Formats: sequence, C-alpha cells, structure tokens
Amino acid sequence: MNLTGCPAFCWLLCLQYVCVLLNHVSSPALGGITPLQALNGVPPDISFILQFAFWDKVYYRVDNDEPHSGSFPSSSNEKLGRWVGFATNVGDSYTWKILTDDTNQIIYRSAVRRADTTTPNLRVDPSAGETRPTRSSESDTIFICSKSDSAEGSPQMPTISVDDLVGRTFLCQPEENGERFRARIIKRVIDLDKENQAREDNIQYIYRKDKSTADELISYNQLMEYIQQDEQAQTQGDSLFKFRDISAHQGPLIPTDPHYRGSKYNVLVEWETGETTYEPLSVIANDDPITCAVYAKKNGLLDEPGWKHLKRYVKTSKRLIRAAKQSRIKQTRHSIKYQFGYQIPRDYKEAVELDNKHGSTKWQDATELELQQIFSYETFKDFGKAQWTNGKVDNAPQGYQKIRVHLAFAVKHDGRHKARLVADGHLTKEPVESIYSGVVSIRNLRITVFLAELNSLELWGADIGNAYLEALTGEKIYIVAGPEFKELEGHILIMHKALYGLKSSGARWHDRLFDVLTEMGFTPSKADPDIWMRKYSDGTCYEYIAVYVDDLAIASKDPAAICQTLKEKYKFKLKGDGPIDFHLGCHYRRDPDGTLISDPRKYVEKMMETYERIFSSKPKKAKPPLPPGDHPELDESELLDDIGTQHFQTLIGQLQWVVTLGRFDVFVATMTLSRYRAAPRKGHLERAKRIYGYLHLHPDGAIRFRTAEPDYSSLPEQMFDWTRTIYGNARELIPEDCPEPLGHYVTLTHFKDANLMHDLVTGRSVTAVLHFMNGTPIDWYSKRQSTVETATFGSEFVSARTAVDQALEFRHTLRYLGVPIRNKSYLFGDNKSVVTNATLPHSILSKRHHLLSYHRVREAVAAGWLAFYWKESKTNPADILSKLWDFTTVWPMLKMLLFWRGDVQGAIKNMQNDITCTVGSDTTHTT
Repeated sequence: MNLTGCPAFCWLLCLQYVCVLLNHVSSPALGGITPLQALNGVPPDISFILQFAFWDKVYYRVDNDEPHSGSFPSSSNEKLGRWVGFATNVGDSYTWKILTDDTNQIIYRSAVRRADTTTPNLRVDPSAGETRPTRSSESDTIFICSKSDSAEGSPQMPTISVDDLVGRTFLCQPEENGERFRARIIKRVIDLDKENQAREDNIQYIYRKDKSTADELISYNQLMEYIQQDEQAQTQGDSLFKFRDISAHQGPLIPTDPHYRGSKYNVLVEWETGETTYEPLSVIANDDPITCAVYAKKNGLLDEPGWKHLKRYVKTSKRLIRAAKQSRIKQTRHSIKYQFGYQIPRDYKEAVELDNKHGSTKWQDATELELQQIFSYETFKDFGKAQWTNGKVDNAPQGYQKIRVHLAFAVKHDGRHKARLVADGHLTKEPVESIYSGVVSIRNLRITVFLAELNSLELWGADIGNAYLEALTGEKIYIVAGPEFKELEGHILIMHKALYGLKSSGARWHDRLFDVLTEMGFTPSKADPDIWMRKYSDGTCYEYIAVYVDDLAIASKDPAAICQTLKEKYKFKLKGDGPIDFHLGCHYRRDPDGTLISDPRKYVEKMMETYERIFSSKPKKAKPPLPPGDHPELDESELLDDIGTQHFQTLIGQLQWVVTLGRFDVFVATMTLSRYRAAPRKGHLERAKRIYGYLHLHPDGAIRFRTAEPDYSSLPEQMFDWTRTIYGNARELIPEDCPEPLGHYVTLTHFKDANLMHDLVTGRSVTAVLHFMNGTPIDWYSKRQSTVETATFGSEFVSARTAVDQALEFRHTLRYLGVPIRNKSYLFGDNKSVVTNATLPHSILSKRHHLLSYHRVREAVAAGWLAFYWKESKTNPADILSKLWDFTTVWPMLKMLLFWRGDVQGAIKNMQNDITCTVGSDTTHTT
C-alpha cells in the first residue's frame, strides 16, 4: 500500500491479493514448493499473476446494456478503474477485480488493458497524454514528491528537484575486501518523457566512485536511500575525522603479493568521508602514529616486525590515552562534514572551491544573501582600507580590539544552502559589565498560558527576526573584511551591532528589549524578570509577555496591537505573529470543547525519528516506562563503548526535555537513569529504549489548561489553637511590594509522596511533588533525597518539607504576577503518621534528626496558609513521580491528567476531593 499509494479502505483487497501471491510462490517451510503444489500435487500456473500489479490504472470494457453506459460510438466502450486483484470465484483465471472510478464499486472483468500513456482513451480520461509535470512559473524544474494518500495531515517527504541531485555525493556499499568509497552524481541519464509525469522509478543517474574511471548507473530510489543513510551517520553525532580509525590489517606481505603497497602491512582506514580503504602502514603511521599504536596494542602486534617502532608511544596506559585524545582533537579541526549529500565548506575559500568544482554558485549566493541582511541592519561601520606593517594594522581605531568572523554553512533537507556570519567571540576580552541574559522558565511560561485562559485573554506567539542585530554592541572590536565581503575586502569594519557570537550580544539584546517594553508600559515581574506585565486599560486584569530570547508569548485582550507597535514603532521584524501555534517545543491547540492543550507530540515524534536513525528500527512498544521493582543501580552488564555512551546520552537528554514539556509520566524513570550518563551500561541503554517504547505507545499525552477551581468545602476544617505552641501567632509573610491582584482567583493544590530506598546501593529515597493551579498540573518534581532515611516516616517528612517550600514559592510567584490566590493551599500526602504529626499542635517528635522538616511543615500549618490532609496512595497522583509504577494501578489517574480530552473537570475534582481526611484522631471520608 505504501508503494502504490492506494487509499486506506483498500486494505482488505490488498490482503487478499497478497494471499494469492503467497499461495503461488515457493515456501522454505514446505521444502521449496508452493502451498498450492503441496495441496494439489501440481505446480501452479503463474502467468495470470504477471499481467497486472495492484492498484494499476486500467481501462475495462463495458457492454451497451449496462446502466449509464450509453452506446458506442456515442459513448466510449471503455471505462477507467483500478486493478485490485484476482476474481478467484468468477470466470476463468484471466478474470480480474476492478474498482471503478465513477461508482467506487468492485466489478469483475476479463476484457481489461493497462491505462498507459502510449494508447490512452482520451474520451474516458481527457487528461491522459496531455498532462505535464507540474512546473513553477519561474523555472522548468521538475519536482518529485513521495506517494501518499491525499488525506489531510498525512506526512510528506521533502520535495527535491531531480536536477538538484547532480553534484551530490554518497557513500557506496562496502567492497568485498572491506574498502568503501564515496561516489559523486555526474548527471541524470535520461530526460523525462513529456507525456510522462515525474516518477521516481523513471529516473536514473550516472555516478563515479573515487579512484575509479568507470561510470555506473543508479536509480532515484537507491540514491535517496544512500543519501538518507549518509545523513543518519551525521545526525547520530559521528564526527568525521581526517581518518577516523583503523579497523583491520593485512600482512605480513611480500613484494610479490598483489596487495603489497610498499609496506609489510596494510591497514584498513576509516576516512573522514566515511570511506574505508587499505593503505600502507608506513604511510599511516607516519601521519598518525598514536592511532596506529592504539590499534597495535589492542591486537597484540607491538612485538611484530613492522609494528615494533610504535612501542615508544605506549609506555604507559595513561600516556597513550591522553595522546589518543589529543590526536582526535587535532583531527577534529580538519573534519569534513556532509549534509544531505552535500559537502559542507569549512570557510569561504572552501565554499568557492566547492562551487567551482560543481559548476554552481550556491554557497556564494547563500553568503551574499546573509551579508545583505547583515548590512541592512548597519552591523558594521567602514573605517577604510587596512594598512599593514609586519602583520599588524597600522590604522586600527584607537582602543579597539581586532577579532575574526567566520561563516557557518549548512544545507536544509530540501537542498537549500544557508550561511550565517558569526563573530569569534572567544578572542575578545571578558567584558567588565554583566553579560548574563535570562529566559523565561518553561514552568513560568505554563503559568502565563494558564493566566491567559483563566482571564479570557488571547494568546499569541511571535518570533523577532535577527534579534541580536536589533541591539548595539558595547564591545570595542573590529575586523578586517575577507574575500566574502567583495568590494569591502581588506577594509576595517568596526562592529556596531550585537553580532551573533559575541560574548555580550545576548545581554545587549536583552537591554534593547528592556527599553522597548518599558517604553510600552510593561514592567518585569519580580517573580521572573522575563515575564513582562502591564495592567490592561479597563483595570480588570494584567496582560503578559513571556520572553525566551527572541520568542514572545503574548497574553492580552489585544495582542495584535502589541505586535503592531513592535513592528511599526520599533521596526522589529516579527515572524509568525498570530494566535500561538507552536512555541518552545510544544504545539498549542484546542480540544473540540475549546480546552487549550500544550502538546509535546511533535517533539515526541522527533524523538522517535532520532531513535530510528540511531537503531534503524522503531522502539518496541512497552508499558509502563520501566517495570515496578526494577533497580538499574544493580545492573552489572557490560559498560557501553564511546558510541553507545553517546547514544545513551542522546536518549536521556531528549527524555529530560520531554519531561520539562509536560510528559511527567516518564519523569521518575528518566530521573532514575540520568545518573548513569557518565558511564552507562548496556542494561541502562535497554531501559532507556524501553522508555522510548512507552512514548511510542502513548505519544499523545498533553497538558490541558482547565481553569475551574476545585471545591474543598466538604473537607473538615483544621481548627486548632497554635498560640500556646512554639509557633505562637505564626502567619504568612506577604511581600509588601506585590502588585494589586486582578482577575479570577486561583486555588493551589499540591500532592506529595516519597519512595523509601529507591536506590538500593546508596539507600536514598525519592521525593515527588505534583503542583496544580485550579485543575491544571503546572509543575512536577522528582529527585533523590540528599539524606539517607531508614524509615518511611523520615522520607515522607523530608518530602513534605520540600512540598511546603515549593508551595510557598508558588504563592509568592503568583502574587508577584498580580494573581489573586485563596488564603489556603492544600497539600495531600499518603502517610497518615506524617499528616498527624504535622497538623496536631500537641504531637511530639520522637526522632530528632527530622527536626528541621518537622518544624518547617508545622509552622506552615500553624500560619494558616497550608491545609495538610491524608490521601490514599492508590488515588495520590504523586505516586506517578515517586516510584516505578504498575500500569494498571496508575492508569486511571494518569489518563485523567494527560490523556482525557476536553474539560473533564468533574473527574479532576473527584480525584482532588476523594480524600480520606485525618483531623486529629478522627478519620472522616469525604467526597
């Protein structure tokens, strides 16, 4: 179905077609005979199978007495359809199933012919033989797209010009002796027939391998597979060295040996381009003796003739390892990189050489476009032609430091060449002033989105193009223009704007945006200086702008007016300004009932693509992320090699980010494995792959912003007199500089849990806290405790203290954002002893080493801003964050939090309110 592009409803027809084929082909399980021969004892006839392929476009004959057929010659005696299989129970062997184009019905016909372009029926299909490949209005380039269903939202492969493949390179398959060569596409073999549409299987190319004079043919599909494999090697993090490694050797050899090349031994070298060739040991050892010495020691060759001279490099293991690392670092500077089949130049000189080699100007055009944008922002000031004496600039501006700039090159998936001018900021002196530039935290971004929903504000996103170039630089630096600057080559160019790469560019852009937003009436919040707030004109609420470098999330009743001001008054070049769609890794959309969703599914899909690039297969579906009772700290499997470690670190890095984006259901599993990033084992890698399998099975978990407040009125009031305790008249300290609270109220709910002896080696427990704003999970925490507790009581009190600290910080954050919050925050835990000791004034602490946690929690309860209740473990959502959970136990809670669509506020309320509450020595159940 993928190869033919047939629609999904044809799956049964396709399955029946495949069954017929399998019955007519030999089977190893039957000793090489076909299933029909095993059944009937006679080899079957396969001639009828060869007539058509599934989903072929065909003409079938119609009779004059058929409905709507008309009569010949007034109407055609043929109609258009699709060949979809064999009529096994109708007619003879040459009777087929046809899916009609006009009625979409299955009929049986034996008078059928292929609807090719050589003999088209123009009465049935007027477009046949007349259509041309789609061409743009500006060029005659023919484009090829992958076949797919026409359903909206189906994935499309990148569009690539067939002529644009000429000049690209790819790695060929290894030769029989292990050598591997890179080949270059020379030209397209044939032009497309004007009567044919552009199809992949109609196109072939001539290519030539390095060190070869013979030309060979390759099809479009094969070529794209090679280019994709080439790109996968790059994206997996393989840095290609001048020569990367030695993997095998030949010898000892004598001069008469056909493989002899002037040395007793040849070594199989893996080159920077991915090629592998046998080269004389004497040549390679002269160029890089360290890599040869490492190979010789590993294979026990240091005492063999031809290898003995390498012994001096391996006197000690530490010295050898250090030398090997230095050798690889040295080679990295000379690495060659390929992207999508194109060699990436390391500098402008090499870019020109590659253009000349390929007969194009793509890299030079990309450079010219980048410099046009740079000069449009007046990034440099021309100080005139540089005058040199003994390698120094005589007429350099006084007090300015000379640095360099370089061009960073890249190729996009569709073949577009890109260039970016970057300053070599590492050459500059450390600025005296601060160069720090912050960004809004993902948690506070979620709070901003929640407040927009809570107060019925519009939520827009915008990206400020070339943001750094909007700001002036404070550094006194200049460059001498290179050949890429054309007519300005050799001129002294003083840096006027904050070019990318300078140490202070981020801070200067932050200053520029500070001045702009301040002038517009916004002030930075004391809770997060990268959330800007302004009282709306009607005084009913605040509007907010959350800033992440050059990405803006705007919550306002009129965000269009804010964007218009930024563009017209301050001349910012905004891109993608409009209702927020995709921001910082999350797609924002709404359920059918209007509930806003922050959905990291696109990032999850990217994770699956990374997994497939690394392991060449999709992850095996699994649930839960890690099995209950699993202890990675007890794993004694083999340590991973460098490549395996790199793969493990890639997986863990992506898992940590997807947790930040909202998938807290894999938090505890990711946290458990993250500590092994420095020296992971094979078992740890398999566990990380299992977490990917869980995300592959459940990719659509998302945060839904449900703003209705939970109703805790049925909970028993904790009315106790704390005045005669050490806490006296404790009260919550409310900052006096908070802005006036405006908008709708927020109730904060917190769930906490602990898992004793989560780590059996160190004995450390895990603290887990899940925070809610009204019905929305807004933040999550899962971390090993810093102390070792010997009993559940201790670990649960430590987690309660952490939850109290975070709850208090939440209250301060919301107050500084001008949010009205309820007098009490609600904390729920599933350890009754801890709740009792924390909420009863007369309780006594028997274990003095819990003193700080004990008093921290009790003071919050005594101050009246925290209500602490007991909740059964099976309904405590913090369990998701504290331990490796059983899927069937946790799924009822998890699906409400991350997977149920729409406003399921009733279910959320039940989860929050279905609590067995402990008050003193009395226990009551309330719903």
